[in-house]
Amino acid sequence: MNPDASLPPTPRRTRGIVLAGLAILAVASALFVVRRPLMMSAPTCLAGRWHGCFDTFNGVVLMTLVALPLAVLVAWALARRRRAAGVASAWRMSLAEVGMVHGTVPFVWMTMMPGGGDGTLPARVSLVPLRDLVTMGPLGIGGNLLVFAALGFFAPIRFTAMASVPRILALGAGCSLLVETAQYVLRLDRVSSVDDVLVNAVGAALAALASRRWWRRTAEAPSDRPRPAPAQASAG
Repeated sequence: MNPDASLPPTPRRTRGIVLAGLAILAVASALFVVRRPLMMSAPTCLAGRWHGCFDTFNGVVLMTLVALPLAVLVAWALARRRRAAGVASAWRMSLAEVGMVHGTVPFVWMTMMPGGGDGTLPARVSLVPLRDLVTMGPLGIGGNLLVFAALGFFAPIRFTAMASVPRILALGAGCSLLVETAQYVLRLDRVSSVDDVLVNAVGAALAALASRRWWRRTAEAPSDRPRPAPAQASAG
């Protein structure tokens, strides 16, 4: 009788399985809650119409979910190519790159959607910290926390130089400042608020803390470059 056959899985493996199950359950629950708003945009999006799909929050969220299998396929293709080239951590790098793009672009797109008075009303700026925070409400604060959350989560995993919470905080603030500036310059009938920058940056930093166990390993890795072929001794 093999004494190792009945050994229970390691605590780390069990914890990973439990966390993965909870994540899947949370995503499924969220989709169940928002299924009706998303399905309202489904006919317009499936018909390929820009108006009513890509200019609405529901349509953008729906198309983000629809494009998720394509994002996984792209990550698989990148990882396969890197593994063939002998690159270490091929899957980690590929998933981080695709995750940054797929998780950030839709939120930035939604923040750049114009209001009803775009191009006609004067640009508005709010530079007093915390003044707009009390008017955002839980939904507004939650949405602003998610804008650069994917960037904050995956950037330290992909780039060793970004494996620092202060650097991710600065990255989130800088990206948010660019978005707020674009809203002001393009006159999108949106308020360019310093509170948006603060909440966006905090969201990126919190996401970085959530992925810390993975980006710390990346920072400790010696190199992600292709492994050089061993030199052959020349005939003497």
